[in-house]
Amino acid sequence: MVALWLLAALLLAVALRAPLGLAMLGTGALGYAHFSSAAALAAHLATAWPARFMSHDLAMVPLFVLMGHLATRGGLSAALFAACRAWIGHWRGGLAMAAVAGCALFGAISGSSVATASTMARVALPEMRRHGYGAGLACGTLAAGGTLGILIPPSVVLILYALLTEQNIVTLFLAALLPGLLAVAGFVLAIAVTVRIWPDAAPRHPPCPSADRWRSLRAICPAAGIFALVLDGLYGGLFTPAEAACLGVVLTALAGIRSGDLGWAGLRDSLLETAVTSAMIFVILFGADMVTVMLALSQLPQALTGWAGAAGLPPMAVLGLVLLAYLAAGCVLDSLSLVLLTVPVVVPMLMTLDFGLSPDQQGLWLGVLMLMAVELGMITPPVGLNLFVIAATAPEVPAPVIFRGTLPFLAVELLRLLLLLALPGLSTLPLGGPG
Repeated sequence: MVALWLLAALLLAVALRAPLGLAMLGTGALGYAHFSSAAALAAHLATAWPARFMSHDLAMVPLFVLMGHLATRGGLSAALFAACRAWIGHWRGGLAMAAVAGCALFGAISGSSVATASTMARVALPEMRRHGYGAGLACGTLAAGGTLGILIPPSVVLILYALLTEQNIVTLFLAALLPGLLAVAGFVLAIAVTVRIWPDAAPRHPPCPSADRWRSLRAICPAAGIFALVLDGLYGGLFTPAEAACLGVVLTALAGIRSGDLGWAGLRDSLLETAVTSAMIFVILFGADMVTVMLALSQLPQALTGWAGAAGLPPMAVLGLVLLAYLAAGCVLDSLSLVLLTVPVVVPMLMTLDFGLSPDQQGLWLGVLMLMAVELGMITPPVGLNLFVIAATAPEVPAPVIFRGTLPFLAVELLRLLLLLALPGLSTLPLGGPG
């Protein structure tokens, strides 16, 4: 009961706009002192900071964050969208499909949903509106496309989930890759169906000349080369994840400098923004560690497991309730905060349930499912976080229009979530079997 009251106090602090990392650190420390002693808390704090932040794997977080900032300021996002527009923009709905493809490619570099949505909205939204695309389709596409930054690796949220649950990072990246590609295909299908039903939402326009198409491919060669080299080296075992992140940062910076889009001011701003973002992430991560230790001392996860067993609910019913809670919470919390806040409570409980998978497979499957539910929450009206990002970028578009524009994408996201629930093998193939 003390642990439950502390969690309630934590949620109240978040609702009152207290910094999440400090709220988690404070409640975790109070719980630790209550269940152990003040002296034990002081001893833990003296050793926990270096133990957490001297982790080699944690070095990936600021590196991939920096890579995303450098890509934004180096013009890679604009080049990616321009290339997709040149090749498929003349199809009906092609500009929206190009925006989805651009979001997927940029999300693979930035690893952040909000960064992907805001960056690609600034690049793609004016172009779609200039070609007569309906405001609902244009804004809905970019809100949904932004969510691809969470799941398509390398993703900062995936890295932190792996660290919290002691999963292999490369294997988790592989587990998320196919569901991420399914999301891209589902969004393209949603656009194709929408423009078939409402042709005025996406008028046709002449194709780009062949010379412009090939020129656009040359412009994205640096981004494509970085993506291919980093992921191929990572999955092929040539680099560790931290080494792959280092290589990605260096190559992204060189590409931006070579193109002339990344100057000293852009490099300085990227470093400063990375420092601020990384500091925020690290404080939240350490707060999550404190909550995890507090929960372990309180034995709340074991009590929740006993409750789930005593309630007689089948494992799928318990998982369904958890995913519904994630969908609701994803409307009001960003993906990083939500994962760090809930994983210490939820994952230990779910790992005790029998879904017919090995422990390693179940850890991968649950991680991908949870991130998909968070994705869904970020575009669920009326308070999905990505909807506010797009609304801030396009203040002239009424909020109800943006909400309606996301409905086709919500439908395909729900279908994808149900598909992964029914077929865990879509995320457990990296371990050699469907489970």
